[in-house]
Amino acid sequence: MPIYQDQILASLPAHAQFLTFERKSGSTAKASLLALQSIFDNDSMLVGIGASLTKTLNCVIEGLKPMPSLQSGAISIPTSHGALWVRVSGGDPGECMFRAESVIQAVAEGFVLSEQVPAFTHRQNRDLSGYEDGTENPEGDDALKTAIIQSDKVGINGSSFVAVQSWVHDIKHLKSMPQTDQDHIIGRRLSDNEELDDAPVSAHVKRTAQESFTPEAFMWRRSLPWTQNGRCGLHFICFATSYYPFEVQLKRMIGMEDGITDGLFEFSRPVTGAYFWCPPVDASGLNLSALI
Repeated sequence: MPIYQDQILASLPAHAQFLTFERKSGSTAKASLLALQSIFDNDSMLVGIGASLTKTLNCVIEGLKPMPSLQSGAISIPTSHGALWVRVSGGDPGECMFRAESVIQAVAEGFVLSEQVPAFTHRQNRDLSGYEDGTENPEGDDALKTAIIQSDKVGINGSSFVAVQSWVHDIKHLKSMPQTDQDHIIGRRLSDNEELDDAPVSAHVKRTAQESFTPEAFMWRRSLPWTQNGRCGLHFICFATSYYPFEVQLKRMIGMEDGITDGLFEFSRPVTGAYFWCPPVDASGLNLSALI
């Protein structure tokens, strides 16, 4: 079986911080990656590598690429990229703060922090809209097969691709709508999370039904709500063995497939987006053998 970063499939943490870094111009990334490797904790950290960093290191991770920007009608999907991505987690915000600082200091020689998003679990894995997130996640062995790459290549076996987006919600606008209209945006009842038979074709659960794509587009979602500087939303995270599931679902959401826009855009928009590759682990910790 592949050996993967535990936090990919672990239960969502009570609190987390998402850190995105860009490489410092003129610096060498190798020393900072080794410093990060030395403090890596498989119980509280997730590490992802961006395509720009692999280019700097003169290595190729097959399948890793920058996230493409997309446009359909009035809906645009921005990209922000990033060389290095780290999620630290803990039982309280203070614990996360100290872990985040240790990461920032460890990689300071080669990387500069470009984004820091504090996040948390809300009401048993609910989005701030009140609706449960990740209801259709695969379970058990299916989750493992969906999220974790199985390969005979050393340094690749046990790795994963991750898509990361920050969505900003207009909760005031959403809550001004009748409850039935809110339910139709999502395609589920807020009261019991049951899928609605009479939901419109624009309902989010209909637009993103994983089995409705050819081939099927299953992914492992591990998103968390966030709030910062008077704004709030969902830090969307999904893992898979390729970026195909994320891309085909997003293209359908914005109407590129049939001109129908996902109801989610009634109250939410993505403001950042990036792709990363999560290295495997071995007995000594984070396995960076495919990179350095």
